[in-house]
Amino acid sequence: MDILFCDELLQEIFRRLPPSSAAAVALVSRRWRRLLRSSTTSLSLNFPPPYNPTTITSFSSFLYHHPFLSSLSASAAADGGAGDHPLLLSVAASCPNLRHLRLFGPPVSSLSLSNLSKSFLHLSSLSVAVLRPFSLNWLPCFSSLTRLSLSVKNPLPEIDDSELGSVKDSIFDVELRLESLSLSGISQRDYGVAYLWRNCKNVTKLELNCCEGLGDFSSFSDFLRGLMSLKLQSCCFVTGEGLRAVGRALNGALEELSLINCDVVVKERGLLTTLGQDFNGLKRLDLSYNGMLVDKEVVSMLASCDGLVELRLRGCSRLSDAVADAMVRRCKRLQVVDVACCCGIRVQGVEIILLNSLGLRRVEVERNKLSEAAMARVADRFVEVVC
Repeated sequence: MDILFCDELLQEIFRRLPPSSAAAVALVSRRWRRLLRSSTTSLSLNFPPPYNPTTITSFSSFLYHHPFLSSLSASAAADGGAGDHPLLLSVAASCPNLRHLRLFGPPVSSLSLSNLSKSFLHLSSLSVAVLRPFSLNWLPCFSSLTRLSLSVKNPLPEIDDSELGSVKDSIFDVELRLESLSLSGISQRDYGVAYLWRNCKNVTKLELNCCEGLGDFSSFSDFLRGLMSLKLQSCCFVTGEGLRAVGRALNGALEELSLINCDVVVKERGLLTTLGQDFNGLKRLDLSYNGMLVDKEVVSMLASCDGLVELRLRGCSRLSDAVADAMVRRCKRLQVVDVACCCGIRVQGVEIILLNSLGLRRVEVERNKLSEAAMARVADRFVEVVC
């Protein structure tokens, strides 16, 4: 049976199989294992210690047998040392064609990242952790990079302000090609991040997670132009005036807005009304996990956001069926709705959404909130339900 299939046909079959079947395929024969490896373009690996020469060599050999690998997620413990992890050398030596790299584990030093850039000439996406005080002098070396996810580690009290400030003028300004930028753990005293605000003029998508500041707001205000997607999650630095300033700067150009678990959403009454008017071109809105958010705030925002195709309200437990009613009256183009873990939106509210949103393609909600009429409409219109 094996000889009936040519290499190209087997490789095409392997590409269509789920990742969970890879282990079984590799056991069929040496030929199948070789073809499986040569057809694999994406891997997610967890490489535990100890990190001795034997294990590093084995890791390098494993990667070497995947010549067309373009995407790699690698997770390692801190045993190898924070800054110059030996796994990085293996990846750099064995995966010259890599396009996407995600490194989980200890922070990586600026020197290691500069050295990596010499091996990854085609890398377009990078996710990595760095230590304070951090420098971004390695960033221009990745000439093909368009997506960057940067997580800053170690607490601020251990770092002197003079050290943080020393990185401000340590890099020459060079226009970067970044189009998507994600930052986690940034503080108001991380002045080095101003380099990104000054030199990332092509960024259209910005995501900030667990951030306490922007480093330099004056540079950030200039950076905003051209932004089409803004995602803020658990960011305690956000103020209503700051969000209104963003709205004025973007002049209605924003298409996607996420304010996930942001206290300012419920602390400042009327804020969502203003944002709805400023961002009236929104297509995607995510207000998930704002547990104290009330109907009035959401309904008033939806009045101005009639072009929404995606609305996520997961975990907003105080919202009621009134929001569901406003949703279908105001937002006629909705395709994706997430109202899971919304205790106040009951069976009737979910039924209103499913029966009256004619363009709906996907809804995320608890199964016990689906009435018979709602289930019938789901089957009739091929709506995907995620419970």
